[in-house]
Amino acid sequence: MGKTVVITGALDTKGREFAFLKELIEKEGLETLVIDFGVMGEPTFAADVTRQEVAKAGGGDLSNLASGEHKDVAMQVMATGLTVVVRRLFEEGRLDGIIGMGGGGATSLSTAAMRSLPVGVPKVMVSTLGGGDVSAYVGTRDITFMPSIVDVAGFNRISRAIYTNAAGAIAGMVKMEKGKGDDDKTIIAASMFGNTTLAVDRARGVLEARGYEVLVFHATGTGGRTMEDLIADGYIAASLDITTTELADEVCGGVLNAGPERCLSASRAGIPTVLVPGCVDMANFWAMDTIPDKYKSRTLYQWNPNITLLRTNVEENKRIGEMIAAAANAATAPVVILIPLKGVSQLDSPGGVFWDPQADRACFEAIKKNLKPGIPVIEMDNNVNDPEFADRAAETLLDMLEK
Repeated sequence: MGKTVVITGALDTKGREFAFLKELIEKEGLETLVIDFGVMGEPTFAADVTRQEVAKAGGGDLSNLASGEHKDVAMQVMATGLTVVVRRLFEEGRLDGIIGMGGGGATSLSTAAMRSLPVGVPKVMVSTLGGGDVSAYVGTRDITFMPSIVDVAGFNRISRAIYTNAAGAIAGMVKMEKGKGDDDKTIIAASMFGNTTLAVDRARGVLEARGYEVLVFHATGTGGRTMEDLIADGYIAASLDITTTELADEVCGGVLNAGPERCLSASRAGIPTVLVPGCVDMANFWAMDTIPDKYKSRTLYQWNPNITLLRTNVEENKRIGEMIAAAANAATAPVVILIPLKGVSQLDSPGGVFWDPQADRACFEAIKKNLKPGIPVIEMDNNVNDPEFADRAAETLLDMLEK
């Protein structure tokens, strides 16, 4: 049996377009499986999974949804049903890639189903929303967005080119042979920022030398959420969370916020964890002219033309320390906290623009004060980027893993 591309869409309003897409993909030697989630008119051609089946999988009855009076309910039912169907097809080995096309409604439905699939499964969304902020639709999954340029409505010289490129994109992804790697290696997650790159690169080298595979996540909000999701999904065996900076954005309202649940997935998943208050000296904002008025008199650093860093103060660091302690307290597996007494980032080192021992101490003391008895805290007379600190972080995690 060959590889199969699942096609999701509304076959009432965009049936001709999907028939064209199906034909193009099959010309590439792939099988297709079409799922219809339209609810209003009759489908242009017969789907492999009908709209009735999708509605039933979502706990609804298509006859009650087709009137159009409660579009919000219809969207919810069909999104749930499509997700159930797509996930089942994947688990049955009948989905090697997935593609959807359409406007806002179709994008919402198709990407909801795509987000239920593991990272690495090819996912393409041809959308009128492509090119804008699609973060709400992508979430933490590897969905490739292709702007439709014109609406997915009929055929013209532009739409034909887009549909053809889309078919080629999903076909190429599905047909591409995955490179051979060390897929049997135990995976460790590590969090990194520009200001902790030296530390994480060195620690990663130590861990890889001992036979582990290290996935490094950039602590940009999305990066932290992705790391947390992969931990929750069971991909990760241990966490080297050196860069907990996203907590600073949560406290200060920064733009690289990963949410209040940051650091908690490892605790809930029961995997060995090293926690470090790395880069908690900085919250992130866009260009200098976007800084909220309440922060304009504070210490600011223009990291690049688009990113401005705010130096966190004593009160903010205290709250961050409490959050780190709370994450450690929730752990169901061994956890150790490492504290770099000579600064938590490249900028927060003696003589650096963010060097503020009092603010740092507020974080460190809050961690120790709120931590449950029995959780080890290792204080080192180093900056987070010193080789000695990185080596100790890696060796501490290795000790927990190998015990």
